[in-house]
Amino acid sequence: MPSAAQLTTPTTATTTIGTTGTAPETPPGAKQPPAADRVYDHVKKGVLERRYEGGTLLTEGELAEAVGVSRTPVREALLRLEVEGLIRLYPKKGALVLPVSAQEIADVVETRQLVEAHAARKAVPASPRLIARLEELLEQQKRQAAAGEFAEAAITDRCFHAEIVRSGGNEILSRLYDQLRDRQLRMGVAVMHAHPDRIAKTLTEHAELLTALRSGDADGAVALVHRHVSWFSNLARGEER
Repeated sequence: MPSAAQLTTPTTATTTIGTTGTAPETPPGAKQPPAADRVYDHVKKGVLERRYEGGTLLTEGELAEAVGVSRTPVREALLRLEVEGLIRLYPKKGALVLPVSAQEIADVVETRQLVEAHAARKAVPASPRLIARLEELLEQQKRQAAAGEFAEAAITDRCFHAEIVRSGGNEILSRLYDQLRDRQLRMGVAVMHAHPDRIAKTLTEHAELLTALRSGDADGAVALVHRHVSWFSNLARGEER
């Protein structure tokens, strides 16, 4: 299994950006979002879905042409994305999409372990509403996996775990978990593309976690969370679980 570094090897070359993968057109009569927001959404979606790989150099001119705006809102959007840690700006050159590092994976895993283990224990006994929502998300992820929709499956994966965290009613903890969203999505899509067989294991582990919550097995749910999340650490070390 390749290491995190192998999954995100810089491409160094400048990418020519077309209109493929841009945000859907605004419906007729609807007010368009500000230009900077459209650029921000376009680039962020491209990074999270791995259309713009780590190491890709994006230029202001190409982005402006792709979204249909001037360069001024492009600069504004790129500054926001740099603050979020997705890109690094280089004056007169462009914006480099930052690869996902092994350290970032380790940090996300550690935080997820702490938050999700606490949330899983607190979720027991699980409410009928939570169980119904998790069943719905699991079925949705199965359909996406069968269709090879890896980006969509990664989003549903994240929603599955977020529902358990939110069920505890701790708004501060929920907001902390939400801050991991973009990093989780980017890692999840990368892994599913590199290891499409892994999604079958993910679905099995989600089903096992749902069973533990449904049966009121708090210790079992916590153990499953630790096992389910820990494979990202194995990925960072180049090991397969």
